[in-house]
Amino acid sequence: MPAVRAWAPPVPGIVEVFHAEFTDHAYPEHAHDTWTLLVVDEGAIRYDLDRHEHGALRPAVTLLPPHVAHTGRSATDHGFRKRVLYVDTEVLDESLTSASVDAPSFDDDLLRTRVDQLHRALDAQGTALEAESRLALIADRIRRHLRAPAVEPAPDRLAANLRDLLDARTVPGLALRDAAALLHAHPSHLVRCFTSAFGLPPHRYLTGRRVEAARRRLLDGEPPADVAVAVGFHDQAHLHRHFTRLVGTTPGRYARG
Repeated sequence: MPAVRAWAPPVPGIVEVFHAEFTDHAYPEHAHDTWTLLVVDEGAIRYDLDRHEHGALRPAVTLLPPHVAHTGRSATDHGFRKRVLYVDTEVLDESLTSASVDAPSFDDDLLRTRVDQLHRALDAQGTALEAESRLALIADRIRRHLRAPAVEPAPDRLAANLRDLLDARTVPGLALRDAAALLHAHPSHLVRCFTSAFGLPPHRYLTGRRVEAARRRLLDGEPPADVAVAVGFHDQAHLHRHFTRLVGTTPGRYARG
């Protein structure tokens, strides 16, 4: 029996996450209205794209454009295991379709690593900003492969302005897409500017701000479960994981100490 997991994450730009392991399933010719960002973890896939045969295998990253017919089947008798992201055309413009049809596979170790990191972020709760930031960097690298670099406005206070936005929205959080629209900057450029200026990406900065707020509340005697929600974490387990990583002890021990 095939093993399949699928979900729609609360991350702008990602329509669906699809993890699957197939032995003998063969996809008939079909098309999506999204980009298909695919990595193979085991085995190999043979597919036709726009009536031309291609292969997908580890460690390459495969990108199939929207509205272009393709198929898919195992290249061996042992099947394959894959992870797929269906990405909105607002993330990657459809003007890249022709270049993607010509070269749908990228042998790029950094791109593969970033896709792996994005899948891990999507598998965890409370990591929407991290996932959106990672998606922006992935999209920017794909554009460079397809010879369409992103426009990079560089206002002097771009990183500082993003920091101000994150400080003002520490508890509710802020979608990278919304920040980019407010600051008139491309999301990937925003992430790079912030990381260059402050030494860490926006999602880690926001997590640090929430942990600092949690420390104050814990020392005031508030229960960890109440503190977690009050400072913007998904739940107590989410607080526990990040607090322990950053402070070196659990919230409960920190409060008792």
